[in-house]
Amino acid sequence: MSVALTIPPADAVTHTLRDAYTRLGDLCDVLSVRIADPGDDQDRAGVSAAELVKDEAVLDAFVAAEAARIHDRHGTVPRRDVAASRALHDYAWSVSLLMSGVWYLERRVPRIRPEDLRLDLDSAEFTLTPGSDLACLADDRAALLPGVLTAPHEESLRAELRAAVADHMGPLLDAIGPLTRRRSRALWGMVADDLVSGVWYLGRTLGREDDAVEAATRLLPTAMTPYPHGADFRHLTTDDGRRHPTRTRTGCCMYYTIRPDEACGTCPRTCDAERLRRLQA
Repeated sequence: MSVALTIPPADAVTHTLRDAYTRLGDLCDVLSVRIADPGDDQDRAGVSAAELVKDEAVLDAFVAAEAARIHDRHGTVPRRDVAASRALHDYAWSVSLLMSGVWYLERRVPRIRPEDLRLDLDSAEFTLTPGSDLACLADDRAALLPGVLTAPHEESLRAELRAAVADHMGPLLDAIGPLTRRRSRALWGMVADDLVSGVWYLGRTLGREDDAVEAATRLLPTAMTPYPHGADFRHLTTDDGRRHPTRTRTGCCMYYTIRPDEACGTCPRTCDAERLRRLQA
C-alpha cells in the first residue's frame, strides 16, 4: 500500500523518518533518544540544540550537568574544560549517529534542525521531533515523497550526510569552543571521530563490522572540509592470528583524565601494544 494512501502527503516524510529513528533506537541500546509526536507539550521539556547556541546560561547548565554526572559515576570533580569536552562528545556522537544510522540502514539522509532536538540535562536523554528534510537516491521509493532531495549517486548522498552533520554541529562548536579550551581543528576532529565511530558501532551491533568499516571509510576517505582527517582504519593482529579493525582518534574525548587506566582503545594517547593487550583480554 502506498504511503500516500494512509497519511497526508505533507506528513509522509515525517512519518518515514519517525519509523527510521524508531528502528535505529531499538537497535542501539546506548543511544538515549525518544522519538516525539508533533504538538505534544511533553516534548518541549529540556533544552533545545538551538538554545545551547544562543543562550550562554543554557550552555553553562549543559556543561554543569555533565560535570555532575561525571562526579556521580566516577567520584571525581572534572575540570570545566573536561566536562565541556565530554558533554560535546556525547552530543556529537548521538546526533551524528541519528543521521548516519539512517544513512547506513536505509541509504537515506535526514537533516536534524537544532530546534527539533531537545536534551534533558538531568537524564541526558534526547527527544527528537522528526522533521521533513530528507535526501535519498533517485531510485528510492522515498524520492516520490514531496520535498525530498534526490541524490544522483552514492557519493552525492555521502556528501549530503557530511554536510548535514557539519551544519548541525558547526554553531555548537563555535559556542562551546572557549569552554573546551580547544581550537576549531581539534573540535572538528572530535566530530569526525564521532561520525566514524557511530557507523562502526552500528555495524558491530548488527554483526557487520567489516561492512561498517568499509562504509565509514567511504564516508570519510580522507580529510574533507571541515573534517580534518579521514576514517583511517587499520588492522591489528592478536597472538591467536585474528585481525581486528582499529583506528586512532584524532580528537580526544578527555576520558583519560577521568579514568587514566581505562582510556578508550582508540585513544591517541594509547599505544598499539596496549590496544593489542585489550583485544586479547
